[in-house]
Amino acid sequence: MDKVLLCGINTGERPDYDHTMEELNALAKACDMEPVGMTVQNLPYVNKTHYVGSGKVQELKDMVFEYEADLIIFNDSLSPSQLRNIQDEVGVGVMDRTTLILEIFARRAGSKEAMLQVETARLKYLLPRLIGLHDALSRQGGTSGSMSSRGAGETKLELDRRRLTARLHELERELKEVEANRDTQMKKRRRSGIPRAALVGYTNAGKSTIMNKMIDAYAPENIKDKGKVLQKDMLFATLDTTVRKMCPGQNKDFLLSDTVGFIDQLPHGLVKAFRSTLSEAADADLILQVVDYSDPYYEEHLKVTKETLEEIGASSIPVLYVYNKCDRAEDPDLTYPLKVRDSVYVAIGADLGLDTLKEAILEKLYPDQVKIRCLIPYDRGDVYNKMMERNNVLSTSYEAEGISVELECSLRDCAAYKKWQLI
Repeated sequence: MDKVLLCGINTGERPDYDHTMEELNALAKACDMEPVGMTVQNLPYVNKTHYVGSGKVQELKDMVFEYEADLIIFNDSLSPSQLRNIQDEVGVGVMDRTTLILEIFARRAGSKEAMLQVETARLKYLLPRLIGLHDALSRQGGTSGSMSSRGAGETKLELDRRRLTARLHELERELKEVEANRDTQMKKRRRSGIPRAALVGYTNAGKSTIMNKMIDAYAPENIKDKGKVLQKDMLFATLDTTVRKMCPGQNKDFLLSDTVGFIDQLPHGLVKAFRSTLSEAADADLILQVVDYSDPYYEEHLKVTKETLEEIGASSIPVLYVYNKCDRAEDPDLTYPLKVRDSVYVAIGADLGLDTLKEAILEKLYPDQVKIRCLIPYDRGDVYNKMMERNNVLSTSYEAEGISVELECSLRDCAAYKKWQLI
């Protein structure tokens, strides 16, 4: 396990900067690293050459020696020259926050699609850094355009750049094929007419726990065991999007998807690469924004999630806010489970509030339900069967003229049944 030092610069622009450093610490642990030290420098601006000031560079060298560190991780994205300059000064490997998140994603990717997306994001992040280094070494070459007149370093970087570019083209071709298959699956789900809800939110807010509890309570028997997702108390435990059918009764089935978690400063390349996976959220009828209510920075997490949803084109979809982990929150005035307008307060991990959440979801996915009574002639069994399959039938009785049915249905179905409705 690599020993790592964590370093950041607090410019005073973010009052929660200490929290972002704690998050960096959690990210390092999620990548199977051992944080052995942390240092933050207060500066009005970032040093363009070394990111930190010259005094802090010397301090980092001393800390590397003292803690026998293998790596330094910085809490921001670094430029190619900053990475190179710091590494030359301190004598150990250097990684920035973006690279760390990309590394975690690379280790956790399970499906072919996730693997392709992560590799695409990593190469796109690496490519400009190779090009930047190539530009710095271009002085070694001659003035002609021939490859033979260039320096050895430049020649190697040019070959690396070409290899990466070729691999990117190959990845993009494979991703298009995978995305085409996903689009086909999504079209089939749209044609089924079953409404769709998507779990989104900050990483480790409890999305996978909710998914698994829903599967236990409402999924068909044949997928209760094999249909569950990985559930673990760590950042980015799951990357692959999972879609499961929920059958809570009353003929109000819905599809529930669990998506990759968001985090502050999520690399833009990852959001772009995972756009097809996140399209499950962008294509949903309802977004379930899961929030860790026990986290003192949950309001900032709400903001990050909102910005990410805007980036993937899902900002106009109705949202149900699921304030989870209320059993751990320091709020003596909160009584839960509780539903208040567009929010529910629950503690799903402690088995508190699953029914409350389910009812809130159904209210959102089936908003235009009305109660009607119909008299279906005995020779129109097709209409009666349709009602039983599509709607929540409250009662039936067999009369001389036909079957009397009291049901709950949508306005659209209500119009279709108008011929048989009783006034």
